[in-house]
Amino acid sequence: MLRRSLLSLPPALALAASARAQQTYPSRPIRVLIGFAPGGSTDVTARIMSGRLQSLLGQSIVIENRPGAGGNIATEAVSRAAPDGYTLLLGTIGALAINPTLYRDLSFDPQRDLAPISRIGTVLNVLAVRVDRPWRSVAELIAAAKARPDTLTCASSGVGGAGHLANQQLNMLADIRTVHVPYRGGGALQADLVSGKVDYAFTTALNAVPHAENGRLRILAVPDAQRSRLLPEVPTMAESGLPGFEMVDWVALMGPRGLPEPIAKAVGDAIRATLTDPALVAQLAERKVEAQPSTPQELARFLRDETAKWAPIVHASGAVPD
Repeated sequence: MLRRSLLSLPPALALAASARAQQTYPSRPIRVLIGFAPGGSTDVTARIMSGRLQSLLGQSIVIENRPGAGGNIATEAVSRAAPDGYTLLLGTIGALAINPTLYRDLSFDPQRDLAPISRIGTVLNVLAVRVDRPWRSVAELIAAAKARPDTLTCASSGVGGAGHLANQQLNMLADIRTVHVPYRGGGALQADLVSGKVDYAFTTALNAVPHAENGRLRILAVPDAQRSRLLPEVPTMAESGLPGFEMVDWVALMGPRGLPEPIAKAVGDAIRATLTDPALVAQLAERKVEAQPSTPQELARFLRDETAKWAPIVHASGAVPD
């Protein structure tokens, strides 16, 4: 590992070796760790981008899935990696902004132990109900929940996940009480939402839109601050009577703390070039992912804001990770 080898050298030689490594970066394949199983939105996003990144950086991009603990296993691995640019993390809102509050015994702090490189984009989510439910708007759903407290069921893909906390935000802003039904992943959630075993869910547009087009689900709103270019006809939660409601499910690229600025810039420049390629942006849009690159400074501010925003919602939810 570069970090260990440099520690064994005299200071002047270590600086020279570090400078040479930065000048020749990348000289071998780059690993990008993902905290979830293959096939999910984060994994697919990485694989769509990898070919273009390989051509820009001149080295292979190896996608390595390390699922578990809501993304913590992959995040911790990158936080402990050498800051040489060869081990990076494609992190999510959960791993980077929610888990620091949700998990009380983390051995790492994303803001302290990781280096921001660039945002990648947002994974579009929607509030969806089975089509035979009577609610045709968010206002009607809220009215039903007020009339029958602790009755309506909301599915999510896991305790403390984005869908769970989006529903907690709905409960807080609308002053309602609904029943949270957690699943282990999105597949079982989607099946029970479509079959009517649960009333509604905040779920990915990628999963919900085909069922809406086939007449099985009704999409009531998107939880973003403004209408999505990917579903421009669907109103936001704010437009539906809940000003201030926002749950953006985002993805960002991070490196270990101490990542040299020239290396971070090389990777960041390649990311930003990739995410302005029209053909690749269209590929992501087909998967209901909207490209939104950033500078490292913008991402650092965004992480601080998101962590502060979600902390009180996590506490109010009473979520305890499995």
